Amino acid sequence: MKLELQGLAARHPAAAAGRAPALAPLNLSVSAGEALAVIGPSGAGKTTLLHALACALPPSAGRLQLDDAEPWALPRRELQRLRGRLFLAPQTPPLPPRQRVVTAVLAGALPRMSLLQSLRSLIYPQDLAAAHAALQSFDLADKLFERVDRLSGGERQRVALARALLAPAQLWLLDEPLSALDPNRASQALAFLRAEAGRRGVTLIASLHQVELALAQFPRIVGLREGRLQFDLPAAQVSPGLLAKLYAQHEDELQAWAPADHEEDLPATAPAVLMQCR
Repeated sequence: MKLELQGLAARHPAAAAGRAPALAPLNLSVSAGEALAVIGPSGAGKTTLLHALACALPPSAGRLQLDDAEPWALPRRELQRLRGRLFLAPQTPPLPPRQRVVTAVLAGALPRMSLLQSLRSLIYPQDLAAAHAALQSFDLADKLFERVDRLSGGERQRVALARALLAPAQLWLLDEPLSALDPNRASQALAFLRAEAGRRGVTLIASLHQVELALAQFPRIVGLREGRLQFDLPAAQVSPGLLAKLYAQHEDELQAWAPADHEEDLPATAPAVLMQCR
């Protein structure tokens, strides 16, 4: 999927009325099948940008085009159809705690199901083999019938990412998808998603706090600070000086990513869940 942002500004849903938009007017072009990482300190506007791209947040100014279509100018039914081609994975995906993992993963396929098929899948999961294969890609095949509330925070994030493999999406938007994973597992998960997106021709945009991981695995890096674009460069051209300026007064966020001893011991802050935009 091709993206074009022309002076796009957006306001975070939780922002108080009258506050400046979290995302200042931004120009950005992304080719179909491209992969890029968005980095920047907390409050830079990364989450707001991804929600705007997912058509979950209307722009407060400017234009957004997805494959030459302006989402917010479309009739409601066509907008819903477009959202079915998008996949947004928030940092803490809202997975119902008593839901089985198999049901949570198969929810990724909802945009291509009829209403009757969707209801049937909630009661009798329809494609166990596909769910098992998606979980196996993230080393979670043994959790197929586990309840979501019995998973660790890192496991929940991986369940959320497994959903992408079943979604009929042409754009994957991952918002801090690795925050509860240890560095080794996060690197493996991201490498797999990069390879799979390339194989499918899916456009991949991920916001990451792990700067070293972003530089190692993405060919293009976008730097945001206070809602404004600071740079848009090939990873090889992102210098320590640029990073120091981007993270000025937030140097602690630029420090080397400290590995967790055990991912499974990390707290599950709110039921980690993934959003499927429809």
